[in-house]
Amino acid sequence: MTTASQMTSKKKVFITGANGLLGQKLVAQLVEKGEFQVFASGKGACRLPGEGFEYVSVDITDESGVEKALGEIKPDVIIHGAAMTHVDQCELNQEDCYDANVNATAYLIKAAEAAKAHFIFVSTDFIFSGEEGPLDENAEAAPVNYYGETKLQGEQLVKACQTKWSIARTVLVFGIAHDMSRTNIILWVKSSLEAGKEIQVVDDQFRTPTLAEDLAAGCILIAEQQAEGIFNISGPDFLTPYEMANITADYFGLNKELIKRADSTTFTQPAKRPLKTGFIITKAQEQLGYDPKTFRAAIGILAKQIILARS
Repeated sequence: MTTASQMTSKKKVFITGANGLLGQKLVAQLVEKGEFQVFASGKGACRLPGEGFEYVSVDITDESGVEKALGEIKPDVIIHGAAMTHVDQCELNQEDCYDANVNATAYLIKAAEAAKAHFIFVSTDFIFSGEEGPLDENAEAAPVNYYGETKLQGEQLVKACQTKWSIARTVLVFGIAHDMSRTNIILWVKSSLEAGKEIQVVDDQFRTPTLAEDLAAGCILIAEQQAEGIFNISGPDFLTPYEMANITADYFGLNKELIKRADSTTFTQPAKRPLKTGFIITKAQEQLGYDPKTFRAAIGILAKQIILARS
């Protein structure tokens, strides 16, 4: 049992986007570790399972709301995982995207500076052009869509802030939310092939797909070690979606003949996608002790989670 004095001696961590996939994994891992007093925040009601954390309803695009909430909590660490991430919606609704990804970040940084908190910003491979990959932390940013542009602007705000900061860049995050509310490439391929559907999967985009649990673990390593600077936090395997689909089919013993190669020009989308990104994660492995799962091992974790969710 945790005593009141133990609670007050623990450092406070404030998580944005706690109702989302990454947020759920962050809260669960932090509560299990027990090293921090956990404040989980989101817009609207709490949709998180379990206990051991305090939920704070706050709209991060409301500057006064952010100032009030963080002024009361005075966190030691802020992990800013909330963002507008639907790439096509960002392209079509640029004002909302800017508000969520740039303005909100600026408000949180201001609150972090006031609290002297370590600010950890979750960023993306979509800040890059996709002309070459995999990329290390020193690669030059050149986004090809509005989502990537706003995340790059967020990074620039972070780098200029007057408090301890870190950037955790990631790639194609996948996982299972506790309520099975989100799909991902593994679930899509599995359900499609089980139903006997033929699927078109691109083979000219390259990524290092990231299990949500691994991204959460990487962010927590940064927080625990108070590591500063930029870290690539992704999966270890450099794959095309076509290769991911085939590995998934192999794992579940499904018919790979239903998986058809396609290239990006087959699909009409409002936002351009970078073709070849993916990350070199040597820095995070050596400096943080980051140890992500292979894509195949991650499928095994998801397979167990599917069974648990349906039981």
